[in-house]
Amino acid sequence: MATDIRNANLADIAAITAIYGEAVNHGGASYELTAPDPAEMNQRFQAIIDKGYPYIAAVSPDATLLGYAYASAFRTRPAYRWLVEDSIYLAPEARGMGIGKALLNELVLRCTSLGFRQMVGVIGGASTASIAVHLSCGFEQVGRLTATGFKHGNWLDTVFMQRSLGDGNATAPDLNAYPGIIP
Repeated sequence: MATDIRNANLADIAAITAIYGEAVNHGGASYELTAPDPAEMNQRFQAIIDKGYPYIAAVSPDATLLGYAYASAFRTRPAYRWLVEDSIYLAPEARGMGIGKALLNELVLRCTSLGFRQMVGVIGGASTASIAVHLSCGFEQVGRLTATGFKHGNWLDTVFMQRSLGDGNATAPDLNAYPGIIP
């Protein structure tokens, strides 16, 4: 299935809420126990884009939102500003079709162009599909925390994946360009 990747927008919030709600209610990727409503998802979306992070959507030819991905701060202390965390969620019917990989590759490109130097995936439930997508996009597994969450009657592990962006740590970042500028 051919898909288009574009910037997510407010008109996508209902579909984003439904996709995320399915992941919360039936999966282990998110450690939330109750799916947020559209108003909460709208606030989260706005908080991410207001800080200049990319938030993208994969859309089918008939304009159905198949998945979304975004980057956000891994931690908020200033020295972490060169590191972003990725998040990717797919509609159940879009899984296994290469859409997650396409979203992650686009997110890597956009974050690199913004000047970020490292990206980390924090994979709840140690999802083998998410780990495989990250590996296929150049990430390495750098850590695993066991039994970090308890959901759906099971203990869940958290896997950390990481990849360098641009020059990574080979050169100093430009402190006068986003994301170097400290508000």
